Amino acid sequence: MKKILFAASEGVPFIKTGGLADVVGSLPKCIDKRYFDVRVILPKYACMKQEMKDKMTYVTHFYMDYNWQNVYVGVLEAIVDEVHYYFIDNEFYFNGPKPYGDDPRYEIERYAFFSKAVLSALPLIGFQPDVIHCHDWQTGLIPVYLKERFRGDLFFTSMKSVITIHNLKFQGKWDVKTVQSITGLPDYFFTSDKLESYKDANLLKGGIVYADAVTTVSDTYAEEIKTEFYGEGLDGLLRARTNDLRGIVNGIDYTDFNPESDKYIYKNYSVENFKKDKIKNKRALQKELGLNQDDKAMMIGLISRLTDQKGLDLIAYVMDELCQDNIQFVVLGTGEERYENMFRHFDWKYHGKVSANIYYSEALSHKVYAACDAFLMPSLFEPCGLSQLMSLRYGTLPIVRETGGLKDTVVPYNQYEGTGTGFSFTNYNAHEMLNTIRFAEHVYYDKKKEWNKLVERAMQEDFSWDVSARKYQEMYDWLIG
Repeated sequence: MKKILFAASEGVPFIKTGGLADVVGSLPKCIDKRYFDVRVILPKYACMKQEMKDKMTYVTHFYMDYNWQNVYVGVLEAIVDEVHYYFIDNEFYFNGPKPYGDDPRYEIERYAFFSKAVLSALPLIGFQPDVIHCHDWQTGLIPVYLKERFRGDLFFTSMKSVITIHNLKFQGKWDVKTVQSITGLPDYFFTSDKLESYKDANLLKGGIVYADAVTTVSDTYAEEIKTEFYGEGLDGLLRARTNDLRGIVNGIDYTDFNPESDKYIYKNYSVENFKKDKIKNKRALQKELGLNQDDKAMMIGLISRLTDQKGLDLIAYVMDELCQDNIQFVVLGTGEERYENMFRHFDWKYHGKVSANIYYSEALSHKVYAACDAFLMPSLFEPCGLSQLMSLRYGTLPIVRETGGLKDTVVPYNQYEGTGTGFSFTNYNAHEMLNTIRFAEHVYYDKKKEWNKLVERAMQEDFSWDVSARKYQEMYDWLIG
């Protein structure tokens, strides 16, 4: 039995702020239990729901030399959905009202603590993983510590590490002197071929340098991050590690996102009966959100963090033009104030056509996936993206920019060959996006038969976790040898 430990800063069902939590929560359930024993270790945040904390039982505690002090480390465990979870407990570091804080120096201190505590706890909990699978910068020091102070210990000698980059934009950077003092790592770790990057210490860089393998969340993103535009200053290092870098596209949980059984949506439907039943979701959502009751209007959805990365400046540029068409536009999400206010403004200006829901609701998100005809994702960059996978599942055709995982998962409609599962455009350009939306409108209004075939193909795609899990298993086998 091969043993794998996932180390991450968040994971469903215990704590979630974004897609990382879905990966950490879903992937271990899909890895073949006959050959792999996969467990997960997370921080025990005070802000976790009480019902989840009630599932945890005490395992052990110890004191660890960290940041010039002797620091308490508690370890708890829980088993949920047949997955074994461990939690690192320390009230000083994980006590805030939300999982992540706003002070980058403190964030580095707490996740460096987490990284060291994970390794220190392993001999005491009686689990000796063959591979530690680290996720994002918060666990970037695990591969570093594994090759530094834990190296001489027999327990750790043959342990391998892999780091998955979910979003290269976030790296965990602070000045070298402070990070060196916090981590206790010797001078020679802070050189430009190791943890130092543009005069700062960089935790993600440390993880990429010292891990035995590096993955990211789509094939295209794995190629893009080797270029200057997408590489966030680490493109040279990623080119150097090209033989150890692979892209494995994320999946989604096909039991949670299933139009046939989804408890959140107004009317369940399947690939067999979507022509008759999908529209009932549209009518009900129009009613709930106060949009014009119009079966014929093409309804476009957007569920997103409202940030620059998501291509919202393109939408701002052409929204007035787009609203001259017979469309409806539904937005759900929160983020930067200027984008929140932009969508509120268009809701006011085109009331009945535009609905801005500036909050987040799991139930409403499912309703939007089910009710809309198309789903817009014009991202500047998108490591993987999950929304387009969900919209495909619900037969809501994605309109995406060809970047990262969007390029890997959405096949653009080809009218001559009758293929495709959505629509895409190449350049980061507002009118190129608008032309693509209008091409989708043309197919929707004038070629209904073709549109329905697109929906059929979209709903038959398989982006469940099972496919990705097999690729991760291959990588673990390759690492363990």
